[in-house]
Amino acid sequence: MEIYSVYILLCSDKTYYTGITSNLEKRLEQHHSGYFVNSYTSSRKPVRLVYYVEFTDVQLAIDSEKKIKKWSRAKKEALINGAYEKLPNLAKKKFK
Repeated sequence: MEIYSVYILLCSDKTYYTGITSNLEKRLEQHHSGYFVNSYTSSRKPVRLVYYVEFTDVQLAIDSEKKIKKWSRAKKEALINGAYEKLPNLAKKKFK
C-alpha cells in the first residue's frame, strides 16, 4: 500500500509551501538541495517541514493539498499548531 504525504514547508522568507509526495524524505531532500531549479522553494531556502499528514488514498491526498493551498495564512498556521477548533471560523468570510 502506497502512502501519500501532504506537507507544509516554512520557507526562509516566512511564506508557506504546500505539496504532495509519495516519498516525503526524498522530496524534502529535493527541496533542501534545490533539485528543481525553478521551483518555488529553490530561491527560498532553507525550508523547514512544519506539518504533514499521510493518506493511503491518492485522490484524498490531492484534494487535501488543493484545499490547503487555497487557505489563508492564519488557517494554515492553525492547522500547523493543531488548533483544529479554529479552522471552521477561519474559513468564514469577515464582513465589515
